[in-house]
Amino acid sequence: MKNFWLSLPAKLREASDGLGLLALRIWLAQEFLHAGLMKLKHGSMAPEWFVNLNFPFPVRLLSEDQNWVAAGLGETVFGALLLIGLQTRLASLSLLFITWVAVYTVHFDLGFAGWDQIDTEMGQGFKLPLMMACMLLATLTQGGGRWSTDAVVCRLFRRFRLQAV
Repeated sequence: MKNFWLSLPAKLREASDGLGLLALRIWLAQEFLHAGLMKLKHGSMAPEWFVNLNFPFPVRLLSEDQNWVAAGLGETVFGALLLIGLQTRLASLSLLFITWVAVYTVHFDLGFAGWDQIDTEMGQGFKLPLMMACMLLATLTQGGGRWSTDAVVCRLFRRFRLQAV
């Protein structure tokens, strides 16, 4: 009985391994999927507020309409990949780039702005995108975790490779 109580923390740690990364992936994915689908729902023509933005290189090489569609597709595709944990590091890096462009073009000039300005006409500062970037940094450096498609593919690949030897 004593061994059970000594091994309980290790068993709990093993059972919960990757749950934090799963929670981060789900939270980030729903945010990016929502933003991307809203852009795609709007259509391929950028709204007026988007047209006058000063985009950084290299995205300034695209037209405003192309940037609008690229942002919508990027947030949707990479958000979906993040949700299922497939190519998690690539999706995180891509979403970090999209977030950087958004902060550079829209959010930074609005200041740090608190939660009370998220859905107002005043816009939103860079506090929320900065938090999302920190979360994306975790999934970029740690991967999708135990509860991801990446982990399942790795386990299957290892099993297949061991059987082939």
